[in-house]
Amino acid sequence: MTSESDDAYEALIQFLYQAPVGLIQLQQDGSIEMLNPMASQLLMPVSPDGNLANLFDVLQQQAPGLRAQCQAYPYAHGVIADGMRLVLGSAGAAEPGGRGARPEVLALGVLKVDAGRMMAVLVDATAEVQREQRTLARRLDSAARIDTLTKLPNRAAVRELLQRMAARPRAASGDEGALLFINVDRFRQVNHTLGSPVGDQVMVLMAERLRASVRSGARPGGDGNAQGLGEVAARVGGDEFTLVLDGLAGAGVAESIAARLQQTLGKPYRIGLHDISLQFSIGVVYLGAGGAAADDVLRDASVAVAVAKAAGGGQTVLFQPAMREQAARRGGIEAELRSALAQGQLFTVYQPVVGVLPDGAIDRSAGVEALVRWQHPGRGVVGPIEFIEIAEQSGLIDAIGEFVLRAACRDFAAWQNELGARAPRLLAVNLSRAQLGDASLCDKVAAILDASGMQPAQLQLEVTESLAAQGADIQQQLQRLKALGVKLALDDFGTGFSSLSSLHLLPVDTVKIDRSFVSLSDTSHHHEVLIEATVKVARSLGMSTVAEGIETEAQAAVVRRQGCDKGQGYLYSRPLPAAALAAWIQAR
Repeated sequence: MTSESDDAYEALIQFLYQAPVGLIQLQQDGSIEMLNPMASQLLMPVSPDGNLANLFDVLQQQAPGLRAQCQAYPYAHGVIADGMRLVLGSAGAAEPGGRGARPEVLALGVLKVDAGRMMAVLVDATAEVQREQRTLARRLDSAARIDTLTKLPNRAAVRELLQRMAARPRAASGDEGALLFINVDRFRQVNHTLGSPVGDQVMVLMAERLRASVRSGARPGGDGNAQGLGEVAARVGGDEFTLVLDGLAGAGVAESIAARLQQTLGKPYRIGLHDISLQFSIGVVYLGAGGAAADDVLRDASVAVAVAKAAGGGQTVLFQPAMREQAARRGGIEAELRSALAQGQLFTVYQPVVGVLPDGAIDRSAGVEALVRWQHPGRGVVGPIEFIEIAEQSGLIDAIGEFVLRAACRDFAAWQNELGARAPRLLAVNLSRAQLGDASLCDKVAAILDASGMQPAQLQLEVTESLAAQGADIQQQLQRLKALGVKLALDDFGTGFSSLSSLHLLPVDTVKIDRSFVSLSDTSHHHEVLIEATVKVARSLGMSTVAEGIETEAQAAVVRRQGCDKGQGYLYSRPLPAAALAAWIQAR
């Protein structure tokens, strides 16, 4: 019996010493009573002097809290530590004797055997950690290609796909790919009026519609068997999406798909109590053999989107190479315009709005309209026709509009002090679409009026006819401005979507008759009749009228004959700086 016990003990000892893991028996204070060769091999890299007398001392740098953790363990036996990672540093050259590269990470487990002894287990966890790191890297790599809000592929994923498509040989069938770049028109208005959480929900719903389009076959006549056709929807920016198409046979297919998407994405989005209607600008770029770099394709598509937006939005535009030069010029103007705002190169001028008197005289103090100019360091004075559209598309129009309003109110207040009773009685300032979409517009206007000392009724804010006739959000903003006490004018009347029969629906005080009617009024009876009708309807609704673009005495006579209240145009004065405007008023 004793012989059998001795054999079993010997077998156990052999197993412990040959075990592929490190085994250590230690006392409560960390003193090592026994360790097997694997434990010694694993610990030697952290104990250059070879002193393995105390485990806590050996691992002081890698596990500084191990001593306290073990000594504070309250139970007579149990697991004190399990899988504790000990980082040793980068793997080096093979150990002497050919035992392989030194471990980078050890895993330590400690078991309390009784009141005075513990057992520790050490394993080389380097390979396990490396596997975990590779898995994590793959997950991070995947996450880096997914948009967190919509879970669609993101710009990085689209770039990779376009690069792969550009590198492949052209199919013998002549089939080709295309990129559709989809941008939501005036989406900032949704965020401004309803808040960014609602905007995010709209983005998620848009993504779902794009996914559904891909699944059902986005191309006309899609029958649900679109898999394998290479349609990939992605979100590449805040309000920007793309659809990568492959295997397109024949010209015009991408444009047809874009037209279908305009209908699909253009249906109202129901968010809470809001039905949100949107329109989209879509740029189309076809991908040829040996195609352009991915960034160039994305750039060309965004250029086509900019062209669509410049044309009013809600359109699809096929990219043409000539658009690059136009985009470069626009980009240059945008950069210069940003500098102009920062460096104070913008300034205001004022065109008189005169009272039209029956005897042919004019009232020079009726009012003025504020206009913006740019004192370009190289080109001299630049008019708004060259930069306002770019300002609207780049988001600079808010800052420019606020600058004009603030400067004009300041000048208006100065005229009151300088000219007294002869000072202009009304200041007209134009509002852009972006400003009307700003939920804080009324607060800004009120603050500027308060700072200048102007009364709200002395300020007239002007919106174009086409803008005033748009959705409920615009109407609500106009009503809020009206409640503030400022006057509202309908600019360029006759060029938009309103009609005389619907004029009563708009909360405006003044109708400004477009210059296109006035310019022909002295030679075309038809245009004079239109002016007459506009004046009569406006007057019946309690609105005043202003005729724009009066350049000749004959036109002024027509305007006077038809009863217009005020006139504006080069016949009376071109736009003037503030000081020159004051001098013009005094030159009676």
